Amino acid sequence: MLHIRIVKTKGNSRSVQVYRYQNSKRVIIKHIGSGTTDEEINVLEEMARVFISDHTKQSYLLEEAKPREEAVLISQCEYLGIYYTYLYDVLRAVQHRIGYALAVDALLNDLVVIRIFEPASKLRSIELMESYFGIRHRRQRFYESARRWLNLKESIEKQTLGFARKQYGFDFSLLFYDVTTLYFETFTEDELRKNGFSKDNKPQQPQIVVALMVTPEGFPVGYEVFSGSTFEGHTLIPVIKSFIKKHQVEHFTVVADAAMISTENVAALRAEKINYIVGARLGNVAAGLLALIDAKLPRTDGSTIRLQTDNGYLICSFSKRRYNKDKYEMGKQLERAKSLLNQPSKVRRVKYLKSGDSNMILNEKLIEKTTKLLGIKGYYTDIDEAVADNATIISRYHDLYKIEQAFRVSKHDLETRPVFHFKEEPIQLHILICFMALAVSKHIEIAGSISIRAFLNHCKKVTDARILNKITKKEIKMRAAVPPPLREIITKILRPH
Repeated sequence: MLHIRIVKTKGNSRSVQVYRYQNSKRVIIKHIGSGTTDEEINVLEEMARVFISDHTKQSYLLEEAKPREEAVLISQCEYLGIYYTYLYDVLRAVQHRIGYALAVDALLNDLVVIRIFEPASKLRSIELMESYFGIRHRRQRFYESARRWLNLKESIEKQTLGFARKQYGFDFSLLFYDVTTLYFETFTEDELRKNGFSKDNKPQQPQIVVALMVTPEGFPVGYEVFSGSTFEGHTLIPVIKSFIKKHQVEHFTVVADAAMISTENVAALRAEKINYIVGARLGNVAAGLLALIDAKLPRTDGSTIRLQTDNGYLICSFSKRRYNKDKYEMGKQLERAKSLLNQPSKVRRVKYLKSGDSNMILNEKLIEKTTKLLGIKGYYTDIDEAVADNATIISRYHDLYKIEQAFRVSKHDLETRPVFHFKEEPIQLHILICFMALAVSKHIEIAGSISIRAFLNHCKKVTDARILNKITKKEIKMRAAVPPPLREIITKILRPH
């Protein structure tokens, strides 16, 4: 049995030791430390008790059997650094709420966490998990599991969609659709990575096209990947038809931007009995339809008209604010065009200029057409006015900005681009991880009414200090206090609907 004793040393100092009797002799097992005050001696005695408990499982018969905080003496401790365990626990709790904890294994979920915390390559992410959270994963396990994860796309989308239905009441009646491009740090094309119209202003670098579907709140529920040369308007029908078939949807309305409208797409949507609300490019309408819009739409703020066209109902609205903006932009472009006309050697291809018989001249027809459309925005839909009036259609279309917000989170906060992978399987896995990270991030933003960047900054302040007790060789963690406002946000995020 081990015992504790306090021995007077030089001066006013006292030493705390752990000993035992062996052959009727006292044998010192551990010198805990020395102190001069009663407070220091009390701490050293407590450290001696912890030492005895850890090394012999010996307990004191006269002590109450209740947990107590481990006493430490600063001089007997070593600071090891910090962990962000609190943030990790919160993000994993959100994953559990969505259902990812059941759908995938721990390593994939941890890769999603680190993508949100600090985006990096997959192998670098494994290193960062240990640095930031003290979680160790074998690199070899990543190689063993990565290919299997590619088969989880459908189950992950199913879990995400189920969460959207339960948490946000998503009923398929309104789905927002858009595409973006992700470029690669290479100039070499292949079957998937191809040059095309780049939304990242990287026309010389190959890319892929990613289609995303979100709820009216902006929560993602599905995605598809296309080769980089795919025209975005050609993605709509196959993605929507696949989504409907996969989830057996009966009533459906898709909201998309003007790039998705075409005679072929409208015919396909009608054949599938899919309602649609899409933007209209009024600059491309026929002269007769433009004249009708100009004649019938009052130029008063908020006025609307509805006209029957081959692409469905064309709803046009006038906004005084949009008028002022359009007129200002047109004025700048006209001024530039006229100034170039006075400098023939510097004339370039700009709006409102066209080739004349011998030189560049102002495009009067385009100027007249643009003037008629100042302040006017158009929308196509097949929904009757008795079901949804003009104001409702316009309001639904304006909610399309939420999918643009989702793309911004994905590209900037999660650093989905540029992509450094060069084979299709790693590329598909990268997009899968980013989709899961986007779902977690958007739920935090929607439920917590806070940007993901601000949320991370708040959570990073709640650190776990790592302290090594040099006597017991145990690592002690001391967590910073969680501010009440942050607790309220996290309560909202984790609260069931």
